Amino acid sequence: MERPHRTYRKLLTAPRVTRIAVGLLLVIGGFFAILPVFGLWMIPLGLVIMFFEAPWVREKWRAARAWWKARKPKAR
Repeated sequence: MERPHRTYRKLLTAPRVTRIAVGLLLVIGGFFAILPVFGLWMIPLGLVIMFFEAPWVREKWRAARAWWKARKPKAR
């Protein structure tokens, strides 16, 4: 079984069309879910995946990741 971070990395390095399609499918699937619990998590996730296509969002994301890594204490 693949680790979650590897799957996440594959999605981020996937072609742009694939990321947009996955995001769109999640949003549409969220609207057509039978139970609200299943649909509610799909809509924001799909929007986030599609929103990452904006260059300024990626820049802010990288800055936040760098800040978070610098904030963590170093392992001995």
